[in-house]
Amino acid sequence: MPAITLTPAQRKAHRADAHHLNPVVLIGSDGLTPAVVKETDAALKAHGLIKVRVFSDDRDARETILVTLCDTLGAAPIQHIGKLLILWRPVSAKAKDAGESRNPGPRVVTVVKASRSGTRRPTVSKVKIMGNQRVTAGGSIKRVKKRATSFKKQSQG
Repeated sequence: MPAITLTPAQRKAHRADAHHLNPVVLIGSDGLTPAVVKETDAALKAHGLIKVRVFSDDRDARETILVTLCDTLGAAPIQHIGKLLILWRPVSAKAKDAGESRNPGPRVVTVVKASRSGTRRPTVSKVKIMGNQRVTAGGSIKRVKKRATSFKKQSQG
């Protein structure tokens, strides 16, 4: 895959976004191994914009690592400053959709309640839980309490 080419303005924006990031991939004395390429690919799929730290004193070796990673993974080189490399690749639509499934909403939960005597079988039931409900340790369902507001705000509103 060829590397992505960006305009200087796009590169500048990605550099600003990457400023606060910590290195996600660390490349040691073995250099660029298939395992490192695989981890870099996984990090780009998850984050899109990553920092890579190379523990090598040879600047030319770091430059070749940057070019190799960008060519093999289809990423854009954003910056090479010292031992840090910054790579960017757009996150696919599939990865974005996977994050949406974490929203709270109705879900089916299996509730197991022990019998009172302890000698009988526990009762198992499937219950639909809404977004504002929770299951207690005893197996009962409770609603989330409303947020407490101060007396001063209650009298104003």
